[in-house]
Amino acid sequence: MNFDKPKKLSDSLQDYLERFPQKKKLKQGMILAAWQEVVGERIASQTKEVHFEGNKLVCKVNNAVWRHEIHANRFSIAKRLNAKVKGQVVADIIVRA
Repeated sequence: MNFDKPKKLSDSLQDYLERFPQKKKLKQGMILAAWQEVVGERIASQTKEVHFEGNKLVCKVNNAVWRHEIHANRFSIAKRLNAKVKGQVVADIIVRA
């Protein structure tokens, strides 16, 4: 008898997510859940109302300095968020004051 080598649970879950009909919404939720971990506590504490508008991640800040800081690093942040969920979910980040 020839048995397949067991798959890692993470690989099985990834395969499931690729076939899941609401994959985009699920991955957007995963992005929102990972926001603080990816950007760090300092930036996360300055942002509020983080949500998606289409494929753009939008967040609000109270301070223009933080708006500039996050805006300047938005491509790096988007890349790290997308890597976290293994998909192209965040096309851009919009920071509003």
